[in-house]
Parts: sequence; C-alpha cells; structure tokens
Amino acid sequence: MNYLKHIIILRNFLSHIAFDSVIFGFSGEKLKILIMKYHNTGLYALPGGFVDLNENLNDAVRRGLKERTGLDNIYLEQFYTFGDVARYKPEIMQTILEANGKSLEENHWMLERFISVAYYALINYDKVVPTPDTLSDSCTWYAVDELPNLMLDHREIVQRALKTLGENLDKKLVGANLLPTRFTIPTLQKVYEAILGEKLNRTAFQRKILSLGILKRHEKEYSGKAHKAPYLYSFESEAK
Repeated sequence: MNYLKHIIILRNFLSHIAFDSVIFGFSGEKLKILIMKYHNTGLYALPGGFVDLNENLNDAVRRGLKERTGLDNIYLEQFYTFGDVARYKPEIMQTILEANGKSLEENHWMLERFISVAYYALINYDKVVPTPDTLSDSCTWYAVDELPNLMLDHREIVQRALKTLGENLDKKLVGANLLPTRFTIPTLQKVYEAILGEKLNRTAFQRKILSLGILKRHEKEYSGKAHKAPYLYSFESEAK
C-alpha cells in the first residue's frame, strides 16, 4: 500500500508526536546534513516521521533512518524535544499533502499539533544512498554552512544538534562514526573544525587528541612522498 495512503487512511500512528533526525556525514572536507525537498512545494525539511502504535520510539527513528540512508546500525542519540506552540502550523502539512493530491478535513489528526523528539545520527558519508520518501522529490546532502531555508523550526533543530555534537566531542568517540576505520590526525582535525565551526591550531590539536589515549597508531599513509607521509590512526574501540 502507498505510504501516503497508509498514514492518512489507516491511522496506525500515535497522534501528536513525531520525530526529526539530523543526519550528519563528513565528506572529507565538510560536515553535511541530509535534507528533504517536498514535492511541488519548495519546502525543505529534515527527515522525520511518525511512530507506529506498536512501535518503540527508537525503533521508529531507526526505521526512518534506514529508509532514507539504506544503512543499519547507525549511531543515534536523542538530544532534545521541540514542543513550542509557535511550531504548530497546520497549513504547512496541508500544503505538502495537497501537492501530493490529498486533501484533509480540518480536524484530521495529521493537521493537529505535534511535539517532535529530535535525534542526531552519525554515519559514514561514502556508504549512504540518500533516498527520498513518497512525499519528496529529493533527499540531498547539504553542508552545514550552506543549508537552504528550512520549514518550521528545523533550522533551530539543526543548530541545537550542532551544539550538542560540539559538547560531546571530548566525551564520546564522535569521529569514529564519521570517518573510515583508519584516518590521519589532519583528517580528524577537519571533523572537529567542521563541527565547532572554527580553525584549530594543528600542533595544539595533535597534542590534545593524543593525550586523551583514545587513538591507536598504525602504519604511515604513503602517497609518493615518504618523508611527509602521516601516520594512520584508529579509535581504540575500533582498533583490530
């Protein structure tokens, strides 16, 4: 059955609660986020969805992530719940549905007020196959500093996700989920800079990151200039 028809007719989802996912990937140079563009509306949004009546919230979010990225076992963390009255704008949902050939009664559950539980996900950029849902024309990577205008409070959701990610940099192995298994210190520094939005001193960064005891050093990454070849590292939890 068509997904749109499923959510409108069968109403197998919880009312008044939704989820939005800030899906981060690192391209090698920039930190990027997956953004949806709704069909025939010009509206851009974070990937999100509803929770089935018999579904755990985390399972619903993981289902949505797999549908958008094709990946399982994604690092996922709930970071905030957005519930301001100002985010209630039923005309936006009506616009999205009408653009897809559907019109709802004024008191339909999909036009009611929703509270959204927000998650951020960290994934390997090179392994993702971005896939739009049935309401969207595209699901595309955007650099965090080049985002289109996002609907509702989705820009605020992104900013809070970035703030949380920055606060977690020294507490969790954030880079382990954005980088290949083995990487160089300069590449890891680029991840930190992309998240923090600022340039870091190379020597100070290397000294600090190595002092944390979270990295294991491997062979050098040769590129034809042996004397300049940097060492490869892995996070201790990932080291083989």
